[in-house]
Amino acid sequence: MSRIVIALGGNALGNTPEEQQKMIENAAPSLVGLIEQGHEIIISHGNGPQVGMINLAFDTASKQLEKVPGMELPECTAMSQGYIGYHLQKGIKKELHKKNMPWQAVTVVTQVLVDKNDTAFLNPSKPIGSFYTEDEANKLMKENADLIMKEDSGRGFRRMVASPKPIDIVEKDSIKRLLDHEFIVIACGGEVSLSFWMKMEIIKVYLQ
Repeated sequence: MSRIVIALGGNALGNTPEEQQKMIENAAPSLVGLIEQGHEIIISHGNGPQVGMINLAFDTASKQLEKVPGMELPECTAMSQGYIGYHLQKGIKKELHKKNMPWQAVTVVTQVLVDKNDTAFLNPSKPIGSFYTEDEANKLMKENADLIMKEDSGRGFRRMVASPKPIDIVEKDSIKRLLDHEFIVIACGGEVSLSFWMKMEIIKVYLQ
């Protein structure tokens, strides 16, 4: 059997909660099918559109209502992990129930350790949020000197944030223990590479 990481792209999860839940339910049979074949699975996911949406919502609301605080990206990332994880748990649990399988799905709101001197902080490269035209992007950057907008894959301009290399997963021991007790684990929303999962010794492949 294998312990497998499945990465779901944030852009592939739709633009609304309804679209996201539907996309996940469409993917759930394949995810559960891997368990039926004897594998253990960890589900990771991107969160670019979702974390950008959450950050923009708080930013817009805080400018209009004093009682709504602005929300920094780490907190918005945690919210996006919970929001996406919630839908994943629902979709997977629904499929498990159909098949009378006893497995449980759980989301771990995950932190990664990075080097504060990582040069990635000097060159933000991870796109988040919605797409904008070049004129819209220039207007936004003029209004906010800290904002960096760049063209993304020929589809328009998006906000760029730093993406430093992970050094460690703070909750790795919790993830390992859940996997060892037949939980489907949803973790590290915001993307962590397969090689990094292996480095943390969370993923080991066993061939029968």
